[in-house]
Amino acid sequence: MTVAPERPALPFTRPNVLELAPLYDVLRREAPVAPVTTPAGDPAWLVTRFSEVRDLLGDKRLGRSHPHPEQAARITHGAVQEGPSGTYETEEADHTRMRRLLTPAFSAKRMRRMGEDVQALVDGYVDDLIAAEEASPDGVADLHENLAVPLPVAVICRLLGVPHEHSDYFRDLSDRMATYSPDVDATGARAEFRRYMTDLAEQKRAEPGEDVISDLVRAQAEDDSYEYDEMIRLSVGLLFAGHETTVNRIGLGSLMLLTRRERWEDLVSDPDGRTDAHVEEMMRLGAPGDLGLLRYAHTDVEVGGVTIAEGDAVILSINAANRDPEAFADAEDFDPDRTERAHVGFGHGGHFCIGASLARTELRTVFSTIARRLPGLRLAADLDDIEVRTQHLTGGVKALPVTW
Repeated sequence: MTVAPERPALPFTRPNVLELAPLYDVLRREAPVAPVTTPAGDPAWLVTRFSEVRDLLGDKRLGRSHPHPEQAARITHGAVQEGPSGTYETEEADHTRMRRLLTPAFSAKRMRRMGEDVQALVDGYVDDLIAAEEASPDGVADLHENLAVPLPVAVICRLLGVPHEHSDYFRDLSDRMATYSPDVDATGARAEFRRYMTDLAEQKRAEPGEDVISDLVRAQAEDDSYEYDEMIRLSVGLLFAGHETTVNRIGLGSLMLLTRRERWEDLVSDPDGRTDAHVEEMMRLGAPGDLGLLRYAHTDVEVGGVTIAEGDAVILSINAANRDPEAFADAEDFDPDRTERAHVGFGHGGHFCIGASLARTELRTVFSTIARRLPGLRLAADLDDIEVRTQHLTGGVKALPVTW
């Protein structure tokens, strides 16, 4: 199989929710920086090899902003990572401020202190899962709706200071905002999400709490260079990413373990000692969504034998990079004992995910708890029958039927 001379069109068809399209393997070998056509119909560069993806993640010559936004290639018809964001002239300074503001809230130390709260939440949702199974006439419960969705939502609500009773509302907005089907008004959902967050920010201004949104409102009031719209955009992004990505990791991680019984039994044999290693493989092999991280070249960039011109769109395929056989032995195998740990599931460099410690805390707690409490857990459907979200930035499953 060779790469066709014309631009391949994203997204590539994949066999199932756990596997990548075979074309990614071909591109890594033959054209690690390849011209493609985005779902919006515009040209972009797709980067698939681990070394180039890792390097470009930390390369300041690429950014989320564009020197001429009105001329930028569009990626999708959704409202998340669909095109450039931020201000070209101030992007680096804005990013530095964001990291400074958020690092204390998402520090590993604070996440360790949150451990007991996360454990209590997980235990409660596992209780709900058990109750759902007992009430079901066929003894089947949905792990997605009873655990994978409500846990990250509850955790991010507590951390950000968002009323939990609003969770169904912003969950629906998040889903629509990240859908790039022309049948969904993603931009309308984003505008509604911003209105919601503006109302919440003003409530925090009147009655601040010990939470991240209150911290951001306070910082914006004290810094004339910190624009109000930027603060609202960051707040929306935190609420979206803070639950959406972890929901999908719980679902994909469960499928990785339950579709291969020996993996699940390995975790059950020693939940306390084996969970961390299993979580890192979930982060490496998990492949939510069918696109990647969007960047724009702020100057000409030579990489992988090609020249990416200033202003060109670049899609960094985290999914393909984390399965690169040049970086990981037997890269397609789920191997908790592998020695190579430097995956880019949380990004790399200055844009390393600020919520990585939170995500790891949640994933470790979920999988160690269900391994202890539900050792007989198994899927109640074939992998090919699991319904997945398509034309969606982060993908993932719509349901995850299980029994035990």
